[in-house]
Amino acid sequence: MTGMPASASSGGAMAQPQPRPQPAAGAVAAVRKVSLWNIANILTMVRLLLVPGFVVLMLAQGGHDPAWRSFAWAAFTVAMITDLFDGELARRYDLVTDFGKIADPIADKAIMGTALGCLSALGDLSWWVTGVILFRELGITAMRFWVIRHGVIPASRGGKLKTLAQGVAVGMYVLALTGPLATLRWWVMAVAVALTVVTGFDYVRQAVVLRRAGRAREGSAENEGGVRS
Repeated sequence: MTGMPASASSGGAMAQPQPRPQPAAGAVAAVRKVSLWNIANILTMVRLLLVPGFVVLMLAQGGHDPAWRSFAWAAFTVAMITDLFDGELARRYDLVTDFGKIADPIADKAIMGTALGCLSALGDLSWWVTGVILFRELGITAMRFWVIRHGVIPASRGGKLKTLAQGVAVGMYVLALTGPLATLRWWVMAVAVALTVVTGFDYVRQAVVLRRAGRAREGSAENEGGVRS
C-alpha cells in the first residue's frame, strides 16, 4: 500500500474539483424582484400627494389671490415634472412594478383633472374645455384596457406633444395672468384642445387596427388547431 489514490498510483491525472453550475441569465432575471420603494414609484406617489395640496393652494382666499395661485402653479409644475421622469426612469432602469402600472396613469389623470376642475369651478375656464379633455383622457385609458389582450398602444409623438401643450396651457391658466399673457394662454389652450381631439381619434384608429389584427390571429390559430385535430 502506498497510501496514494488509485488514480495517482496508476499514473492517471488527479481528479479536479468540478465547478458549480451557474444559473442561466434568464433565471437570474426571473428571480430578481423590483422593490416597491424605487425612485419611479416614489415620484408617482409624490404626484398623488400633490393633488390635495394643489386644491388647497388653488382655492385659498377665494381662489383668485395671485400669491396663492403662484404657489398652486408651483405644485402643479412639480407634479408635471415628476410625470416626465417617473415612467422614463422605470423603463430605463427596469423598475416597472404592478403598483406603478396602476398608480402612474391614475396620478396623471388626477392632477390634470383636478386642475381643470378647479379652473372651471372658479370661472377661469369653460366647462366644455374641461369636459373635452377629461372625456378624451378617460376614454383612451378605457380603450387601452379594451385592447390590451391584443397588444399595447404605444405613446405617439403627437400624444407626448399633447401632454406638453396641456401642461403649459393649464399652468398658464393657474397663474393669475393679465394683459397679453392672458390672451396668449387662450391660444395655447386652443392648441392643446386641438391636439387632444386629433390624437384621440388617432388612438381610436390604432385601437381598431390592433383589435382587428388580434382577432385575425386568434381566428387563424383556431383554424390551425381544427385542422390538426
